[in-house]
Amino acid sequence: MRVYLLVVLVAASVTYLTTPLARWLALRTGAITAVRSRDVHSVPTPRLGGVAMLLGIAAAMVVASRMPFLEGVFSQREAWAILGGAAMVCLLGVADDIWDLDWFTKLIGQVLAAGVMAWQGGVWLYAVPIAGQTIGSSQLSLVVTVLVIVVAMNAVNFVDGLDGLAAGVVAIGGTGFFVYTYLLSRDVSAENYANVASLVVAVLVGACLGFLPHNFHPARIFMGDSGSMLIGLVIAAAGIVVTGQIDTVVVEERQQIPAFLPIVLPVAVLLLPLLDMGLAVVRRVGAGRSPFHPDRLHLHHRLLELGHSHRRAVLIMYLWTALFAFGAAGLAVWTTGTTLGVLGAGAVVVLLLTLGPMRGAALRPRPTTRSATR
Repeated sequence: MRVYLLVVLVAASVTYLTTPLARWLALRTGAITAVRSRDVHSVPTPRLGGVAMLLGIAAAMVVASRMPFLEGVFSQREAWAILGGAAMVCLLGVADDIWDLDWFTKLIGQVLAAGVMAWQGGVWLYAVPIAGQTIGSSQLSLVVTVLVIVVAMNAVNFVDGLDGLAAGVVAIGGTGFFVYTYLLSRDVSAENYANVASLVVAVLVGACLGFLPHNFHPARIFMGDSGSMLIGLVIAAAGIVVTGQIDTVVVEERQQIPAFLPIVLPVAVLLLPLLDMGLAVVRRVGAGRSPFHPDRLHLHHRLLELGHSHRRAVLIMYLWTALFAFGAAGLAVWTTGTTLGVLGAGAVVVLLLTLGPMRGAALRPRPTTRSATR
């Protein structure tokens, strides 16, 4: 555990220290989020925070590669392939943050980055851990892998609408994901429980934590597409890796963990972004518009309409993420009945905080905020 904590600290420190550099770069290149009619922020704010996050992730990976405990992780190609894919989508995001690429160009770039990471790096979703089902062919496996990664990237991008929201959601969900992979690996192999998924999630959590002090309301910099696509790809890759590397037959013999958990947990981590994206697509297509047509009806907008302040809306989203992510991870140590009981009780509490008397009057003036919406 101490090794992983050190990796988190390195990623957080490098990201925190290089974020002012990313902000300076954004100001010099014109990568600034202007105030638009659909936005909730009131001051033009630089973006390119993803550059600092990439530097934090890369630095932590390099340091980790020199640690004896993690030597076996880097004997495989997946770890470096994930870093390479992260660099590709970050560069794509930088181009979008500066020049505002059209949605089709971004989609092609996302597919290419995910495809290269899968094809060259072996980050494949080749099995579904439910009754031992495998994907029928390598071509289909590649298509499914790319689809999962692209969906995750865009889901995080959709939810990146309030200061500190995307970084905090992924940091909290990633922590729950790390707890699951760490406990599972340790129990399955007590002698050597280092694994790619735990490392990748650890560096991602560190990068998000290092960026949050600069991004929490009122934000001095946004992560931009360079950051949202980066963290979406990394969390998806970690989920794919853990799904492919864990032998659920061995796991179920040693722990009563449901075979479907390796798939359920990544979904639980990204549940709010996926839900927000799904609702947005249905809403826009139903209205005869493009699914990429922006609006002010995201989940975080609804919280603001309910009367929550900017910070309280973000904290409520944090609570929902923690509930689902740690609830799913709880299946690794609790029975299904106990887990569902805790989830139910937690859901009642968070729902009361969401709809209860702590929120302000819905008709009061809209709070001044500083973040961009998708």
